[in-house]
Amino acid sequence: MAKFRNLLAAAIAAAGLGLAPVPVEAAETPAPPEHTWQFEGVFGTFDRATVQRGLQVFNTVCSACHGMKYVHFRNLKDIGYNKDQVEAIAAQYTVTDGPNDQGEMYQRPAEPTDAFPFPYKNKEAAKNANNGAVPPDLSVITNARPGGPEYVRAVLLGYEKAPEDANLSPGQYWNKYYPSHKISMPQMLVQGVVDYQDGTKATPKQMAHDVTAFLHWASNPHMEERKRLGLKVILFLIVLTAMLYAVQRKIWADVEK
Repeated sequence: MAKFRNLLAAAIAAAGLGLAPVPVEAAETPAPPEHTWQFEGVFGTFDRATVQRGLQVFNTVCSACHGMKYVHFRNLKDIGYNKDQVEAIAAQYTVTDGPNDQGEMYQRPAEPTDAFPFPYKNKEAAKNANNGAVPPDLSVITNARPGGPEYVRAVLLGYEKAPEDANLSPGQYWNKYYPSHKISMPQMLVQGVVDYQDGTKATPKQMAHDVTAFLHWASNPHMEERKRLGLKVILFLIVLTAMLYAVQRKIWADVEK
């Protein structure tokens, strides 16, 4: 429908009828580009080094505005961290607890049993700090958005100079892959924002790949277990089918005699 409106507007303008073309923001949002992920396919798994780098990007960049209320620090053991490392990562965050003996809430360092906290006191504070928009929780973001991890990666890399007729409000930015193209989140993945502990060069594309892989793990923490179980079920069904076929042949062999 949007393509039809654009073609109709262009035809009318060419005919000299004096009607303006469809605004640029009305154009269709392009599909996210295809990207290769190690976790894809029946035998796909999460690369621990990639996911750990993604956690570093989340801790350094994303956690300033986003939380993950369904992901607990103790879950990080599943991506290769030991108990002491999990405790150290959790201690970097502050959570609200209480009430205490005086009936008041208080702040304390996070523990492995805590979830990644929302960095604002409430939604109103989040709106005030983000041009009226509440940063979404990222616990299941790759499952919640059409296009999955491809969409998340594309948005992180999709910032462009806004067209002249974009009519951006203060605090808005132009993103090629974001619906309506107008997004309140600035471009965060820039060269030098993260210094990877493993020495990997932290280019914007590398960071987008890594943090998206981490967020997909957060959205699907049991994916590898499900795939292993699925393969076992398939192998069981193959063996069972072979056994039933052999039994059937044996039974009908006796009948034919």
